[in-house]
Amino acid sequence: MTHPLFDLSGRVALVSGAASGLGRAMAIGFAEVGADLMLADINAAGMKNTVVQIEALGRRAVSVQCDVSEPDQIRSMFAELDRVYGRIDVLGNVAGEGFLGRPEEITLEQLERVIRNLVIGRFCCCQEGGKRMLAAGKGSIINIGSLASITALGRGHVVYSMAMGAVVQMTRELSTEWSGRGVRVNAILPAQVMNQGLEQRIQADPNLLATFLRGIPTGRMGRPEDIKGVAIFLAADASAWVTGALVPMDGGNLAMNAGGSYPGGPSVTF
Repeated sequence: MTHPLFDLSGRVALVSGAASGLGRAMAIGFAEVGADLMLADINAAGMKNTVVQIEALGRRAVSVQCDVSEPDQIRSMFAELDRVYGRIDVLGNVAGEGFLGRPEEITLEQLERVIRNLVIGRFCCCQEGGKRMLAAGKGSIINIGSLASITALGRGHVVYSMAMGAVVQMTRELSTEWSGRGVRVNAILPAQVMNQGLEQRIQADPNLLATFLRGIPTGRMGRPEDIKGVAIFLAADASAWVTGALVPMDGGNLAMNAGGSYPGGPSVTF
């Protein structure tokens, strides 16, 4: 039995990056507790797969091909949302690509591309979704950030971390501006969650997995499905007085001291 505080029946959620990974898992999680969906991604084939999974749950899903680095495409997507559903209750801001490179070698064009993907795209989605939610007097916005927004990862993450730092501060500012008018804004900060790109990096560097696991006391990497519970909580009435929060989804990574260790961790003896 689903507790009514976690029930999204009758609500409409828009999730970007819904073709795979965290975005797909978030969208399916919302559908599992009753929401209808608009899905956005540049990967039309991947979105089709997500639509099939959501429709199998008896919920409605409409997909829109959208590059979140292009504000005009975002505005067109929200116009389609208005046409199809006429409302938005939940926004999941997931899409956007980062970039790895040595700080001394990164070009300003590369920096600008990441900022357009992760900062301008998220802000434009927040702005479009926020306008509609403010008019309705209610809504929940969930931004996907990263632990890289509040801690330094090194390994060429400077541009990604800069962008995610902006996402975190945007979340706090929008919450402060909008929560008194019924619109909550929160952020989920994942640690390393397995996806195709990360799998390829681990295959290329056999030491990388052990490096990650040394900092994750649960002893495993994140899975896309791990986001479901956190996202449903932030979308639903269960979190009615939660806003401006930065919620780690990290297997204990943030809690552990950089020199710490845990039983069963790689290269650790007790």
